[in-house]
Amino acid sequence: MIEIRKIEPQDTYQIRKKVLREGIPLPFEFNGDLDKDTFHLGAFKDAKIIAVSSYMKAKNNNFRGTQYQLRGMATLKEFQGLGAGKIMMHKAYEILKDLHIDCLWCNARKIAVEFYQKQGMSTFGEKFDVEYIGEHYVMFKYLNE
Repeated sequence: MIEIRKIEPQDTYQIRKKVLREGIPLPFEFNGDLDKDTFHLGAFKDAKIIAVSSYMKAKNNNFRGTQYQLRGMATLKEFQGLGAGKIMMHKAYEILKDLHIDCLWCNARKIAVEFYQKQGMSTFGEKFDVEYIGEHYVMFKYLNE
């Protein structure tokens, strides 16, 4: 069974570094990690943290209402496909709805677009390139519709 709970920012760093930044000269600590409005979720299997995600209050002028940005979602390779990301996303939707947030958005790697679409998110605009990482799409979901 996978359990989702809030975690501290530093609890995300090891998985972010391993999954999202291995061999990439970009930081695994993000601006906003320590902001009072930011929250971080961890997925645990047998008391081991296997996936992380972070949610930061951030405005994107393409969307309306109060907004949060999803950043740093990552699942350890050996635990991918077990549903941890899906469960974590749906927990985040519950938390954000309770906070009366209108929209969750993210910059999704091209390889993650299908996953986010299955979680109810839509793409916005054209693909763009992030140095060292590759093609991305802006994705979003209005939470109160």
